[in-house]
Amino acid sequence: MSSNEQTVHFLCGKIAAGKSTLAHTLAAQPMTVLVSEDHWLGQLYPGEIATLDDYVRCSKNLRGAMEPHIVSMLKEGLSIVLDFPANTLRQRQWLHGLCDAAQVSHQLHFLDVPDDVCKQRLQKRNMAGEHAFQTSDENFELVTSYFVPPTALEGFNIIRHALRHPALDAGSTLLDCGFPET
Repeated sequence: MSSNEQTVHFLCGKIAAGKSTLAHTLAAQPMTVLVSEDHWLGQLYPGEIATLDDYVRCSKNLRGAMEPHIVSMLKEGLSIVLDFPANTLRQRQWLHGLCDAAQVSHQLHFLDVPDDVCKQRLQKRNMAGEHAFQTSDENFELVTSYFVPPTALEGFNIIRHALRHPALDAGSTLLDCGFPET
């Protein structure tokens, strides 16, 4: 992406796949704003998100409040990195609707990281205590059960980031996503 091409970046990947780390990298481009769901949820609902139902309720409220603001920023010509999960069809439909409303292009970054790597990163992240939310292995499994990888049929410009594995990726053109833990 050139520094003057307006784009909305979406992130799809399991918990601790590296979405927030990639989001910060993408947001370093000129005229690009990072909007992080975890940041806003942590600020608006401290201590209130203990279950998946809590998250769904709070996330829905946040999306409703943020949607007109995000579309307004896009219409003003800013690029935006939306560090909101694009992990289900419904989540991606909402994100695609933002692009349609603002008439801007998008990139869906799919971080294709194995569960065992995500769990290792999650354990490190939980031990560090620096993330807004602590996620148990049980909640990781629950949230992951709803995960649906994106497909071209959904109408997204998908960029797949995958961990490099020399034996499996010989000759591959996948982007390396050996991101540090997020």
